[in-house]
Amino acid sequence: MTNKPLVKSVSYNSTNTYETLNDSTDETKNVWIVFHGIGYMSRYFLKYFDELNPVDNYIIAPQAPSKYYLNNSYKHVGASWLTKENTETEINNNLNYLDAILEKETILSTRNLIIFGYSQGVSMAARWVAQRKIVCDQLVIYAGGIPIELNENDFAHLGNDTQITIIIGNQDEYLTKERLAIEREKSRTIFRGRAKEHIFNGGHIVKKELINGLII
Repeated sequence: MTNKPLVKSVSYNSTNTYETLNDSTDETKNVWIVFHGIGYMSRYFLKYFDELNPVDNYIIAPQAPSKYYLNNSYKHVGASWLTKENTETEINNNLNYLDAILEKETILSTRNLIIFGYSQGVSMAARWVAQRKIVCDQLVIYAGGIPIELNENDFAHLGNDTQITIIIGNQDEYLTKERLAIEREKSRTIFRGRAKEHIFNGGHIVKKELINGLII
């Protein structure tokens, strides 16, 4: 007999939503899969992409599964991809969810695929690309860091044609000089010097004009 809690687990079917913007048609040129940051809901995150040409661009916004009230008023809901609690299991759950979205959307290889991660969303986007060997035309890392467990071998499947862009605000309150140096060295090693860095004036915010400028 023990008086200590025992950690156990079960497997079960689960359902989660996701949001899309514009229509996927024969005229669609670019398919975006965009990962929001902590505290967002996917439908609100899509507002940053509403200036893209609706004929050319189809945007898919997965929804982080862990939802919570943002303040004591219990009115506004946010969400998180991961925490330090049971992280490996949550990563696998999220990967399975993203696989299901990809299967349902049946994205054609004739379209440009853009994987975009913002803040905490970078960690999930990077893990999905790395662990599921997702081949994309663009990988955008916006105000976030590559997870510590990933290395250059995890991204070796991305060819030289894949455009890798790192976007950083010069006043980002979460990015110290020390961490910036670490992240730059990490990205240089992981992407073998192919990543292009863009520094903008501002903090930890999303700017539409930067998104609009990502179109190939």
